[in-house]
Amino acid sequence: MVSRTTHPVIGTRSLNRATLARQLLLGRAGMSARDAVGHLLGLQAQNVKPPYYQLHARLAGFRPAELAGLMESREVVRMVTMRSTIHTHTAHDALTLRPLVQPARDREVGHFRKGLVGVDLERLTARARAFVEAGPPRTMGEIREELLTQWPGADPQSLAVAARCRLPLVQVTPRGVWGRSGQVRLTTLENWLGSERAAAAGAASVDDVVLRYLGAFGPASVKDMQTWAGLTRLRGAFERLRPGLMVFRDENGAELFDLPDAPRPDPDVPAPPRFLPEFDNLLLSHADRTRVITPEAKGRSWAGNQAYRTLLLDGFLAGLWKADAGVLTVELFAPESKAAKAAKEEIVAEGELLLAAMEEDPQTPAGRWSVRFGSIHG
Repeated sequence: MVSRTTHPVIGTRSLNRATLARQLLLGRAGMSARDAVGHLLGLQAQNVKPPYYQLHARLAGFRPAELAGLMESREVVRMVTMRSTIHTHTAHDALTLRPLVQPARDREVGHFRKGLVGVDLERLTARARAFVEAGPPRTMGEIREELLTQWPGADPQSLAVAARCRLPLVQVTPRGVWGRSGQVRLTTLENWLGSERAAAAGAASVDDVVLRYLGAFGPASVKDMQTWAGLTRLRGAFERLRPGLMVFRDENGAELFDLPDAPRPDPDVPAPPRFLPEFDNLLLSHADRTRVITPEAKGRSWAGNQAYRTLLLDGFLAGLWKADAGVLTVELFAPESKAAKAAKEEIVAEGELLLAAMEEDPQTPAGRWSVRFGSIHG
């Protein structure tokens, strides 16, 4: 067996550029929103707007109406999958990826066992399914109240968590549709997409998902993928696939796997400024995030449990932003640095492009859009 010390080292900048290329962030891709959602294995979507901003940063000519139409036609859906967080997935991936992460959702229920004393989880699952499928989509409060009629002594929040984890619940439209609002209402994935479509999908194989993950986030370690998926014990899949993969080491000696034909651009390839929303998967899907977040920027995109919208400069996290009433405010972490000063015109051009595509107020004339530099807190 070949010693792992013989694997070539891939530096941080090379790793950065490879990841940006997979994430469609070195240049906007001319693919459809549906294909991009599939390529990226879903878009982090705790809030309604982030998926739209994620696609704007990655796709040429993207407009929110494209993803909104996919939501309304049920070609993409919002549901809990990786890391127990809401993601926007293609219908196919929702059907095939949720079974893959279901063991993690089952383990999550165990954290709430003190509030579920005396609750038969199989009966809870069947009752919650029957309730959401029997009528119009339900709110989580309605599901909780229904389950309390059967288990009045249980903790209400624990019952709700159990239902969310045990069932593949979809947030139905108009929730998630750009420019519309709506309370979170839920039904099962099978009920939303149709039982025939659900039955034909099957579950994704672990090996196939490893390959797709590397295509979207690689080169990556086993721990990286486990962080993205919220799963453990994926080493076996990587070992099965090892003969067909390229293997590198990062600068700390960690073993990284990759697809042989995946792009690995030169580390000096320019990376244009990109405005990303809160919770972009680029910043969340690796155990070691130094490929995008320098030590100086670590922890600066969060405050408590609040995530900020972020700016990439030269491929790395370099600032925060917010948009309000046609004005985009950019807060640079190092505004006086040579790189920041040199890139300000590019940042302004990218900001104006974002405002032109994503500005929600039709009364704001194009000439009124502006980009300013300063604190996002005013």
